[in-house]
Parts: sequence; C-alpha cells; structure tokens
Amino acid sequence: MKIACLQFAPEVGQFDRNMKRADDVIAISNLPPNLDWLVLPELAFTGYNFQSFTSIAPFLEPTAAGPSTSWAIRTAARFSCTVTVGYPEIARPSNPNEPPQHFNSTVTVSPTGQILANYRKTFLYYTDETWASEGPSKFFSGQLGTLGNVTLGICMDINPYRFLASWTDYEFANTALAANSPIVCVSMAWISRLEPDELAQNCYEPDTTTLAYWVERFRPLVERAGRDGKGPVIVVLANRSGMEGEVCYAGSSTVLRIEGGGVSLYETAGRAEERCLVVDLNERPRFMVRAEG
Repeated sequence: MKIACLQFAPEVGQFDRNMKRADDVIAISNLPPNLDWLVLPELAFTGYNFQSFTSIAPFLEPTAAGPSTSWAIRTAARFSCTVTVGYPEIARPSNPNEPPQHFNSTVTVSPTGQILANYRKTFLYYTDETWASEGPSKFFSGQLGTLGNVTLGICMDINPYRFLASWTDYEFANTALAANSPIVCVSMAWISRLEPDELAQNCYEPDTTTLAYWVERFRPLVERAGRDGKGPVIVVLANRSGMEGEVCYAGSSTVLRIEGGGVSLYETAGRAEERCLVVDLNERPRFMVRAEG
C-alpha cells in the first residue's frame, strides 16, 4: 500500500487560494501512479484558526456535498486512489424546526467517488468549541473501502478528553486497539511550541518534540501491536504547516509502524515544509524511534 500525506500551509479564510495551493503542491510532488490513499489535514481548504462561529460560517459545507468533497472526488478519480480531506460541516436535520449542527469533519471518498465515511471530530480543541459540536459517535472504526479496517481521528482526538481526562485513558488509541484496526489515520492542524524563527530554521527538519508526543499518545498500541500473533499497526499522521496569525503549526507529517513494542518511522516531512509525503508500506521504515521490547 502507498499512502501520501499532503502537507501544506493554508491561510485562514482563503478557500480558493488554499485549494490552488494544494493542487500546486500535488503538481510538483510526482505522485506515484499506483497510489492507494491521499490524506489531507484538518480543515484543509478553509484554514483552522477561526475565532468565532461568525468567522467560519461562510465556509461551512453541507454534509459530504460541498466544494471540499467535490475536490476529493475529482482528485480521487484523477489518481485512482482513496482521498480523505478535512472540512467544516453544517448538518441540517430532516425536521426543519430543528437547528442545524456544525462539526469539524473529514470526508473520505473512494476512487470511484463513493462516500466511504464522514467522520466528525469527537474531542474538540478550544478553537473548535467556538463553532463546532462534538461528533455524536466516538471516533470511527470500520471498513474503509479497499483500505480495509481503519480507525479515523482528527487532531485533538488523540489527547485526553478536554485535557481533563486522565493522561493514561488513551481513549483514541484504545478505540483503535479494541477495533483491531491495522491502520489508524489522523488528519491534523497540530500546533507547535516552537517560535516562528525556530520553525524557519531547519524548516526541512521535523519537530521532534511533537513527534515524541504523538508516539506517546499511542502507547496502548505500542504495548500490544504485533504481539499475540497479530500484525503491525500503521499510524498515518497528516498535519499542516505554516502560520495563522501568531499560531505556528508543527508540520512533521509522518507514517509510523508499530510492532512488538517498537516504533519506526517510514519518513517524516519537515516542520515548515510543503510537500506530499509518500510512503510505500512494502518498504522498510527509515528510522527507529523506539526499539522492540
């Protein structure tokens, strides 16, 4: 299986410009002809750092039927692959007397344009709480077309609930473990603790503090994956890069292989890089993060 993470730097509220930017990054990335899955960040074309419902309202899209979904369908057909993209959703109930709901969502489409999943972020970050509701179902685990059994999440989902739950609850990782998902995928707009000048320096190097944090949040998988005769777990972390105002994003999109207590990285994008990170799961990972034990 070949997986690509499209890491780029969208600007908040610049939908058309961001979509063109994504297309431009794809155009120079020389994607392989037999790509299986293209994964984009959280709120890929709208940007992330909206401070109120009023500011994001013009960009809300109907459930799996807006311009982000149309882009995903076109791109899936173009590359004959599955595509996942993050977008801000407005869900209108069948009862016209009920108000619509708003979610931070991802839509996944098949190479033929079929909607495979519309996942709504379960654990909201502070910024999400200004406009979005929690997804009604806790995470997504299930069949995702030809990709098989997959667990999907969005950014804050891998953290303790509202930063109030116990660190060791590992809600998202335990959900993936219980579902026996061999693939876990998280679209992200993960913020870095680095200052702007630090991001600009060595922009092609990953944010190692962020990578270490991500690995830690999958500890239940590290402790169990690849044991008891079960195979490895692949974790796809598709983040964005760039800045929005004073908010700096960590980039560093990566694909992990977790097996037998060990964690390996197939490859990692830089902290401020814009490119498609393409990984072939049939190849050996390039870096060992944690040795098997």
